[in-house]
Amino acid sequence: MLSFLLLEAICIFLFSRVSPCLPLQEVHVSPETIGKISAASKMMWCSAAVDILFLLDGSHSVGKGSFERSKHFAIMVCDALDINPERVRVGAFQFSSAPLLEFPLDSFSTRQEVKEKIKRMVFKGGRTETGLALKYLLRKGFPGGRNTSVPQILIIVTDGKSQGHIALPAKQLKERGVTVFAVGVRFPRWEELHMLASEPREQHVLLAEQVEDATNGLFSALSSSAVCVGASPDCRVETHPCERRTLEMVREPAGHALCWRGSRQTDAVLAALCPFYSWKRVFLSHPTTCYRTTCPGPCDSQPCQNGGTCVPEGLDRYRCLCPLAFRGEAHCAPKLSLACRIDVLFLLDTSAGTTLEGFLRAKAFVKRFAQVVLSEDSPVRVGVAGYSRELVVAVPVGEYQDVPDLVRSLDSIPFSGGPTLTGSALQQVAERGFGSATRTGQDRPRRVVVLLTESRSQDEVAGPARHARARELLLLGVGSEAVRAELEEITGSPEHVMVYTDPQDLFNQIPELQGRLCSQRQPGCQAQSLDLVFMLDASASVGPENFAQMQSFMRSCALQFDVNPDVTQVGLVVYGSRVQTAFGLDTHPTRAAVLRAVSQAPYLGGVGSAGTALLHIHDKVMTVQRGARPGVPKAVVVLTGGQGAEDAAVPAQKLRNNGVSVLVMGVGPVLREALRRLAGPRDSLIHVAAYTDLRYHQDMLIEWICGEAKRPVSLCKPSPCMNEGTCVLQNGSYRCECQDGWEGPHCENRALRGDAHKARGSRQEPAGQQLHSSQPPQTRPGHPGR
Repeated sequence: MLSFLLLEAICIFLFSRVSPCLPLQEVHVSPETIGKISAASKMMWCSAAVDILFLLDGSHSVGKGSFERSKHFAIMVCDALDINPERVRVGAFQFSSAPLLEFPLDSFSTRQEVKEKIKRMVFKGGRTETGLALKYLLRKGFPGGRNTSVPQILIIVTDGKSQGHIALPAKQLKERGVTVFAVGVRFPRWEELHMLASEPREQHVLLAEQVEDATNGLFSALSSSAVCVGASPDCRVETHPCERRTLEMVREPAGHALCWRGSRQTDAVLAALCPFYSWKRVFLSHPTTCYRTTCPGPCDSQPCQNGGTCVPEGLDRYRCLCPLAFRGEAHCAPKLSLACRIDVLFLLDTSAGTTLEGFLRAKAFVKRFAQVVLSEDSPVRVGVAGYSRELVVAVPVGEYQDVPDLVRSLDSIPFSGGPTLTGSALQQVAERGFGSATRTGQDRPRRVVVLLTESRSQDEVAGPARHARARELLLLGVGSEAVRAELEEITGSPEHVMVYTDPQDLFNQIPELQGRLCSQRQPGCQAQSLDLVFMLDASASVGPENFAQMQSFMRSCALQFDVNPDVTQVGLVVYGSRVQTAFGLDTHPTRAAVLRAVSQAPYLGGVGSAGTALLHIHDKVMTVQRGARPGVPKAVVVLTGGQGAEDAAVPAQKLRNNGVSVLVMGVGPVLREALRRLAGPRDSLIHVAAYTDLRYHQDMLIEWICGEAKRPVSLCKPSPCMNEGTCVLQNGSYRCECQDGWEGPHCENRALRGDAHKARGSRQEPAGQQLHSSQPPQTRPGHPGR
């Protein structure tokens, strides 16, 4: 019997030592919303005439540790209160066997004084006589308060395990108009908290262990009842599903053991079987609704472009995790390039109508354009001029050493603040904006004027604009909605006008401007990152002449993309008597090199297997070690006559499951059923009647590729982990969990053997050190990580 009592005592001791950080109340929302709830709790503020009294449980059942957490919760609440004698007054009781007034409501007139007093409160211990404390308040009222002339709020922080009756005094307090919040600590008895709290109980029952969530819930309820004003007009109280849990110890029969008992009839000691028990901790769940305030976060406006992931850092700051093609660029802005030979003069409005802020915004736009579009070998030459009353050419076209020199020169352009004479400026640009050279014909690049203004002109613009266009100047306009009509009159076409709706939207016009600067916009998705592999049927069923038609078609398609290691990578696989990688994704860094390599691709002949070729692409082409980039959209275009495609449906689906889009271009008068299965359930099939007709379907193919390039992608598809390592997404990035025998950030190295291996294997690398950006590893010489 003694052993049984000892077992029971040990179980009770272990129960008392359970960690209080278990999620005893969970709000079932996304991590982003949890972050917003936490951020909103730091922004809340209550400035009103109100009396707030804390009633903190200082009994033995709460314990000293939880009492300190109760004090921390009270201090966090005070941080959001405008404490002064005319606005918010704060007082505090500690209760256990008897209530103890720590300080009345009229003791302190500043927030710092109240917080310091709460910090100095000393844990008393004793029984949990919640009912006695409530009856004291019923008799005496709020000490130092203003009676019922202002709202009275009682915040009870307890584990809800009272040793007396609480229902009647709690009911009487609420009938007197006191708003009661019941805030649990440790493993609270939720039923008692509900009995204490005001209606609606979902808004007035909280958990102090999760202090930011509890603070948010408290002030959400106060703002809903108009006692306090919310943090910001943009913030709002929302309902969220949540769950509350109670931890209980349950005694369960565990069997019987031999024990000895005395007998009343004799002096003998008898042996018998006695039951023994085990103790088990059980969580009981109570689904409910939580009311929490969320405020707009820094990522709500989706500032990261081109598939970048926005990561909030505080209340108003963020950073962008960019796909590989746009790393290093602010907001994942596109790194563009201009292939045409042009001279561009940016014409900036420096008049008072545009304002200094608008002028500085226009200068920033030109700087950003130069940084993302211009390079050392760019055929584009840029100049900058400003105008108000007169035209001032600050940077003559092409007269700068490099892009940083051009950007520095922009800082010297002054804001004049005079009248807006756009017509006069256009007249002067036509005469002297591009220098005095009179080159003509093929010797002169096309000349483009990009006008940036937010103000309507104070002089006539139609005549000067016609004069400028007659001088073979292409006029493009960038401005706000207010000047759209005037810009259309100046440029001569709505197609030459770019309008932005807000300051940030101005910078989103850079790719649009890049597309319009050349005489004909490139139809491909120039600014979109993409890993693109063509798979050409080079079998005998196609023949060498038709294979040459495929090569010509692929060259024509490649012209529509900005081929470089940071935007579009192109690879080629041919199949017939065997499968061969003509060139991989990372083999040719320029469009010209790709075009040459396509012409040199071999015709193989023989019997081809499209399924084998697709498996080859899955295993040996669309992999990180062969140049594929994590976080970048991937697509395979299959050109085939249809023979040898009977085994291709499953390998094609394997690619799709791995995040790779597959499109089939089936050539021939009759579309084979095997090609329909290969194309899969999505609209990923283009039927071409004859090889000579491929060029008529180029626009449809480019449209599909560009659509796939805009689809969201996963950093773990295809997996960047080698040697059967497992890719795990984590905090907007990924890490690799390696199989036995492999190690390294991407499981690329064989693990050390012997004692060194054991020593290294016994040390678990912190998760934070295993995180990677969307940057592939350097896996072999000559293949730099991008």
